[in-house]
Amino acid sequence: MPINAQATQQLVDIETIRDGVVILKTGELRAVLMCSSINLALKSQDEQDALIYQYQNFLNGLDFPLQFVVHSRKLDITDYIEDIKEYLKNQKNELLRIQTEEYIEFIESFVGMQNIMAKTFYAVVPFSPKEDKKKGFFDKLFAPKTASFIKMSAEEFTKYKNQLWQRVDNVIAGLRTVGIRSEPLDDEELKELFFNIYNPGEPGKEVIHKVQS
Repeated sequence: MPINAQATQQLVDIETIRDGVVILKTGELRAVLMCSSINLALKSQDEQDALIYQYQNFLNGLDFPLQFVVHSRKLDITDYIEDIKEYLKNQKNELLRIQTEEYIEFIESFVGMQNIMAKTFYAVVPFSPKEDKKKGFFDKLFAPKTASFIKMSAEEFTKYKNQLWQRVDNVIAGLRTVGIRSEPLDDEELKELFFNIYNPGEPGKEVIHKVQS
């Protein structure tokens, strides 16, 4: 049965992506930050208590909803293996060639046998003239909706975007106090992210890692 692209698009709550901002059909705006992570288990008890206290203060200081999303995707090592094979072509040392070939076979076999997942962490920052705190950003994305796009003028978009970015700066600063680095995704990275979300079985491009754990 052929897929109706127009009917499918109605199920997606995103109208467009512009200037690093996700614009929903309702006229609401979203910014998505890629975040690094910290391992509390590697911290001392005093360090853990301090981080938790700072994190509580950060959340209590917000006057808008904030959503954290963990995106899990099966690890794709295709590009990594291709890079090693290119290196192998120029390797003249026979012993190193054998070791590299064995390494490639081991990695491909290991990843093929194990369900290894890559996890990426995001913070979703919203802005809307009328906040809807009952549903999260990704909840809305997967909820069937047919509402038409609420248009806004260029002046309105600039005004709303500036207010959204004030919140983004607030979140970035707050996360920094607990040792988490974060950075907004640009248009291309947002498109790659949503392609991966809506096409989990496709080998599409992964979002460029702008921050590291």
